[in-house]
Amino acid sequence: EEEAALVQLCHQAPTDKEPEAASWYREQGNREFKRGQYQAALRLYSKAVSHEPPGSPEVSVCFANRSAALLHLGHFEVCLEDIARAESHGYPDRLLPKVLLRKAECLLCLGKLQDAQDILGVLESKITLDRVMTTHLTRLKKLSQLKVKLCEKERCPEPAREAHGGIQGKSEIWEENNSISGASSSLSLSFDAERGRHLVASQDIVPGQSLLKEEAFVSVLCPGESLPLQDGGAAWDTRATNADLYCHRCLRQLLASVPCQGCSYAKYCSQDCADVAWQQYHRTECSLGALLLTLGVFCHVALRTVLLAGFAEVSRLVEWSHSGDKELQSPEARCKPLSGAPGAGAGTRGIPGCDSNGQYQSSYQALFHLLPHTEQHSPEHKFLCTLSVVAICKQLQAAGLEASVLNQESPQQWSKAKTCEKTSDELSPELKTVAEAMLRHVLQLQCNAQAITVMQELGPGDGAVVDKKPVRLATAFFPVLSLLNHSCCPNTSVSFSGTVATVRASQPIPRGQEVLHCYGPHWCRMRVAERQQLLRQYFFECCCRACLEELESGVKSMVSIRNSFCCPKCQAKMQGEEDTLCCSNEACATSASRENLSCRLQDLQQEIKKALDLLRVGKADQAIKMLLKCQMDAGNFLSPEHLLMGEMEDHLAQVYATLGKWQEAARHLKKSIEIVEMHHGPSSVEMGHELFKLAQILFNGFAVSEALSTIQRAERILSVHFGPQSAQIQELQEMKACLSELPRNILQKT
Repeated sequence: EEEAALVQLCHQAPTDKEPEAASWYREQGNREFKRGQYQAALRLYSKAVSHEPPGSPEVSVCFANRSAALLHLGHFEVCLEDIARAESHGYPDRLLPKVLLRKAECLLCLGKLQDAQDILGVLESKITLDRVMTTHLTRLKKLSQLKVKLCEKERCPEPAREAHGGIQGKSEIWEENNSISGASSSLSLSFDAERGRHLVASQDIVPGQSLLKEEAFVSVLCPGESLPLQDGGAAWDTRATNADLYCHRCLRQLLASVPCQGCSYAKYCSQDCADVAWQQYHRTECSLGALLLTLGVFCHVALRTVLLAGFAEVSRLVEWSHSGDKELQSPEARCKPLSGAPGAGAGTRGIPGCDSNGQYQSSYQALFHLLPHTEQHSPEHKFLCTLSVVAICKQLQAAGLEASVLNQESPQQWSKAKTCEKTSDELSPELKTVAEAMLRHVLQLQCNAQAITVMQELGPGDGAVVDKKPVRLATAFFPVLSLLNHSCCPNTSVSFSGTVATVRASQPIPRGQEVLHCYGPHWCRMRVAERQQLLRQYFFECCCRACLEELESGVKSMVSIRNSFCCPKCQAKMQGEEDTLCCSNEACATSASRENLSCRLQDLQQEIKKALDLLRVGKADQAIKMLLKCQMDAGNFLSPEHLLMGEMEDHLAQVYATLGKWQEAARHLKKSIEIVEMHHGPSSVEMGHELFKLAQILFNGFAVSEALSTIQRAERILSVHFGPQSAQIQELQEMKACLSELPRNILQKT
């Protein structure tokens, strides 16, 4: 019954290729293309490509259609790649002239004049040989226009442009640590019974200093939201999710995805990424796509971890764990050298995960030694995890993929899954070993999973001011990053570029102080009770400075004070811990139900969402009216410092910026910045993002002197959190250079 139920659930997350879906997506793409919505058309053509079976004649048409959208969007290099894909997949000869015209136009725009001329020659010959000349009249006209452009470019070549990103940021000083891979020499690895493995500053560290750069041992893209299948009607989703927007291997943003040959789910930024993924793990995962999506990302990470590690290493460590795990359960025992542990030597000083040279590498051995907290997990949770892992292993066995998991065959032999010769329901001893390792990794992930986040643009992203928010992109194992313990007031900041994590000091860290990372609950965003509740999943009680101060002093959290309700009559703060809140103004003595005020807050948030929906469909004036009304309503029951008050100011700034009313936009954003600074602090990453937006608004409004000072503030904060080479810093420097080049008389006026 359980297996039948799981099969039924898997039907809601199909990953097979469906030619009907491909045709439908292509038609939707054509519709958007005709409307001039080239970005939407691009996404839909990519969805069509992913559903076309390899070798089908329609796949070449999908690539050709997508190349047309890319040309209109100005992505000439990628357009040429799609044209090459269309040609290699047997694009119909009768349609070739329009693709050749597109190719010539791209080459012309890229300044490759000789190549463009050669293509135009081929095209001219092809059209001349075609007897039905009337079908090519439009193309002949286009051809003559391109030849005129080519002649003009040859006579008057354009001056060489400075390469994008020509403004060089400061280079970072970096000295590699001899004993911790990817870590700075300013860190040392320590171990004690209370804190376990942890990193300590071996010298004084300054804000912005890089402390760790590590590529994930394994990462799995989080698919994002998707619509359930509808009965009747179209079953295919036109929305773009993470699975459509990012490479499933390196997590780079996708423009024109390369699909997996076997399933409709996996998409890559290049054929190289697709080939490496297939060789390392996707040849095994491909036919299990629906099951992995159904069971969730932790199970997927666990499977991919053992595939990347290789069966020999997995088997070696699982065998050792049968004798070594008992020692690992007690903190006192963990302080002693681990006799018999793989790689244990005199240099390890009793620290699990180090190799025979005493080095802590970003390796499977280090990952395997991350604590699974087996004793702390509930029996129910362990049972569900076990069922999930066994379901995957049974599917591997049933699909004939066991040899692939055990690395017994070369990638060339795995063009498609073989039928299974084993008839028994019993897992082989080797798959039991794989299942045991996978179960360990699923349990480890609860405390050691690292979310890879990315700043994702809100809205179309084609405005003068780009609004972004952090989005969870993938779940990963970082063995070295996992050494950092939690603090609700951390002294580091973590950023990501693809699958690489970079840790920087966010404040001065004196020699001997522990280097700390926030696991999510931050003292600026939550009260101590909320933080402690969330941190229970990690099986420890937080004793950081922020928690101790809040618990010992008995002083009410600043988060509670700033995000409090105010009296509907006199606007004084409402107070009380029970269901009924009372006005703090004794002369007023108004009381109100907490539940009633919370409902008003939820209704207000829904109205704000409606206002933003209006903005997305181009109804800016209506959005302003609705947001101003929301602001007035909020003033009747929320404190002026409430984060939502700041968010509304931010939204109003966004709407006014859309209308080109820069002064109004700046005025509202400055109010938002005051509230953000109050909540998160003057040097916080949130403050940096808000100042970046203000710099964009002031730049577009030609408020030169104020823009320059804002750019300087934003640079100072963002370089600490993201480094001097980050995209935002580069953009700020470009704005600064542009403003500095303005004539002196304009600079004096502004």
